[in-house]
Amino acid sequence: MKEKIAVYPGSFDPITNGHIDVIKRSLIFVDKVVVAVSDYSRKNLLFTKEERINLIKTVYHGNKRVEVDSFSGLLVDYLKTRDIELIIRGLRAVSDFEYEFQMALVNRKLNRNIETVFIMPGEEFFFISSSIVKEIASLKGDVSEMVPEVVVKALRKKFNY
Repeated sequence: MKEKIAVYPGSFDPITNGHIDVIKRSLIFVDKVVVAVSDYSRKNLLFTKEERINLIKTVYHGNKRVEVDSFSGLLVDYLKTRDIELIIRGLRAVSDFEYEFQMALVNRKLNRNIETVFIMPGEEFFFISSSIVKEIASLKGDVSEMVPEVVVKALRKKFNY
């Protein structure tokens, strides 16, 4: 029987406990999640692609059900190269849904075999976003309940404290 694999794409700048919760919930119904770090972002990235990949690999070290990879260009093209047809997307708010729903329809238009599954993180993670984490960390605030310890250390290093 073919292994069920899903791709969880994003910038992960940095990975948060909300992302980790979405991955955990995804592993309930798939055999493996490929965390695909995008090098394209309209956002102001703090960490390089390599740094983001290394942070995620550190968080999932030894977990054979989570693979970390990166991609450039269209997600549907990446999925085709990996022979994967399932996308995982996390939703925190209605505003997330509007954008993600549009992207799911576009991806399906580009490749009719692509399916997108939306997963809500636990309510304790609804307020967490990478942008909020970076803002708090830049002001030397405590983000230890929002991100793994390896990310806390990386943020302190980036912001020199």
